[in-house]
Amino acid sequence: MELALAHPALKAFMCGSLSGTCSTLLFQPLDLVKTRLQTLKNNMKPGAPKVGMMTVLVQVVQTESFLGLWKGVSPSFVRCIPGVGIYFSTFYSLKQHYFQEGRAPNAGEAVLLGAGARAVAGVCMLPVTVIKTRFESGRYNYVSVLGALKSVCETEGPRALFSGLTATLLRDAPFSGIYVMFYSQAKRSLPPEVSSSPYAPLGNFGCGVMAGVLASVVTQPADVVKTHIQVSPSHWTTKDAIRYIFTEHGLRGFFRGAVPRSLRRTLMAAMAWTVYEQLMARMGLKS
Repeated sequence: MELALAHPALKAFMCGSLSGTCSTLLFQPLDLVKTRLQTLKNNMKPGAPKVGMMTVLVQVVQTESFLGLWKGVSPSFVRCIPGVGIYFSTFYSLKQHYFQEGRAPNAGEAVLLGAGARAVAGVCMLPVTVIKTRFESGRYNYVSVLGALKSVCETEGPRALFSGLTATLLRDAPFSGIYVMFYSQAKRSLPPEVSSSPYAPLGNFGCGVMAGVLASVVTQPADVVKTHIQVSPSHWTTKDAIRYIFTEHGLRGFFRGAVPRSLRRTLMAAMAWTVYEQLMARMGLKS
């Protein structure tokens, strides 16, 4: 089938997958640093220097080589290429179904639209998300994604591949909903001369950065909880993880890894949306 004859939802899937590939490759090191920060043991002596993003970054390069920063990129690709494709094709399909004749969704509708699309993608790709998080934590010596999936099923049962489902949905659905709301409202406020100029992608990227920062801060605690559940070999519940984080690190523990995560999620989302919209425009489709 020629690309021009493909179903619009399939075109949206392909555009989303390509944008996800670009953003994942670029920003994987930030995701790895975020995971390492969130899973650090609280065994620092009084007066010891605080372990921050740059400390972890240097430590990974010194102990695991520069390419160690891309540890977990394989499951990231396996998750993001189809995952971002599923997200954008679901988003496009929902928008075409509920907002016919080109009507733009209002703020509340944008939240529901983004959250719904992300919930579908999050559930579909959760097993790979679990493996990705374990790869990045440095606590597991998995060789490949398929080998890791097999190992988890044999030693912990298939249920472990869906650990952190509640925390993942509490993180991803609100993030995407808030992101789409702020992004669409910010784009709407751009001057017409910017939107129709060659600098439109740059303007869209700026709107995406602003929306990503706000959405990242709101959903950071859920991301920390999700990481602890998925790294733990036992069947932790969301309540178990919250109790552990609060006991070990206090309220500040729920914002561990906030800087690298905010940077990654913000830049990834901004780039993914910018690339997606440009590709959709090239195909003659309204994103």
